[in-house]
Amino acid sequence: MKQLFTTLFLVFTSLTVFGQSTSVMDELKADPKKAYGTDYPYSHQVYRMTKAPKGYKPFYISHYGRHGSRYYWNAMLYRELDSLLTTAHRKRVLTPEGEAFYTKFEAAKEELATGVSELTQLGWEQHQYIARTMYNSFPEVFKKGGNVLAISSLTGRCVLSMSAFCQELVQCNPKIEIREQSSRFTLDGVVPTDRQNPLKREFPQSTPRYEKNKDKFHSVDTLRDAVIKRVFTSTEGLPGNLHHIGSNLINLYTSLPSIQHDGMMGNIITDKDIVNQWEDSNLGSYSWVFKPRYDMIPILEDIIKKADAVIDGSSDRISDLRFGHDTCLGPLTVLMGLNGADIDPEDPYEVKNCYQNWETGKASNMQLVFYRSKKAKDDILVKCLLNGAEVKLPMATNQYPYYKWSDVRQFYLNRINSVKK
Repeated sequence: MKQLFTTLFLVFTSLTVFGQSTSVMDELKADPKKAYGTDYPYSHQVYRMTKAPKGYKPFYISHYGRHGSRYYWNAMLYRELDSLLTTAHRKRVLTPEGEAFYTKFEAAKEELATGVSELTQLGWEQHQYIARTMYNSFPEVFKKGGNVLAISSLTGRCVLSMSAFCQELVQCNPKIEIREQSSRFTLDGVVPTDRQNPLKREFPQSTPRYEKNKDKFHSVDTLRDAVIKRVFTSTEGLPGNLHHIGSNLINLYTSLPSIQHDGMMGNIITDKDIVNQWEDSNLGSYSWVFKPRYDMIPILEDIIKKADAVIDGSSDRISDLRFGHDTCLGPLTVLMGLNGADIDPEDPYEVKNCYQNWETGKASNMQLVFYRSKKAKDDILVKCLLNGAEVKLPMATNQYPYYKWSDVRQFYLNRINSVKK
């Protein structure tokens, strides 16, 4: 009977996820910048929390967060655009809008070249906000103070994101003691794929099923051609192929809000343009987060191990914090099946209903909040937040968004063990 209930629940969950097509697109229309996908700067949207079951209070939080807003990760983008625009200006093949863009780019290019990949002020503030929101949302966890371990990728923007978050927590309550660590010793729990990870393992890779049906998806990705025509009167003699030039211009546009240079490109590209091609880009995002999902098993193991230690009393921590990258958080959401991200639909048009790439944007984060009852015999409960919103996990519960930790733990251990074989 229990197996039948679980099966029916999962079928219902799948139908619910697949049935939210309208809401996904409405959400995109309400905030067009979500179409920026992994470039989407963290939203300060406040979500209503479901009241915990009677007698339950939170006592521990396990977290994984992506670094905050940064300059573009690769210096080649700025170098190539500098060469392109300078050449086009000298050849006098820029449109009036292209010339205006060139002037603004010239004024900012030294800053851009210097800042490559570094955390911006906005990125710092995003993690301050998330930390304070966590503190205010779950005061029972933090009000008496306690020990926290924060681990980070070796990358500077992640270290600084960790620092911003931890400083804010301590400002909320000076009784909180935080050990911050960015070390090869802890890479397995935050960036297991780092080549410097001494415990690095190889896991199987696979492609999502929709890729077999790509020909059924009508691509509307014509933005590159349109953008090039808005910038140049002619592309003859310009460096780079047209597809790459178009991609660079689009990548610059979606990165501008993170470095607070909104408006640099004028009307060369608009949010409406990005929205129109979002579903196409979201498919590509799903492929790159789906394939390496099993590489994130060490992070999930770290989550389980540290939660177990807190529950059995061998650890006195009130929170474990992890600061890494979208290349880890995105696959982790698929591995964990958050909001159906592991459903792996065959129909390309259904992918948007189980995964939205804006959920892996700048400073995106996942939090598992653990609850204990006043009655010692009662189950430990857990709920999951993705970017501040309560989300579904891929197992049965009769008190959503709260799940029995024993069920969650066993489900994920089974998934981990099935991959290892």
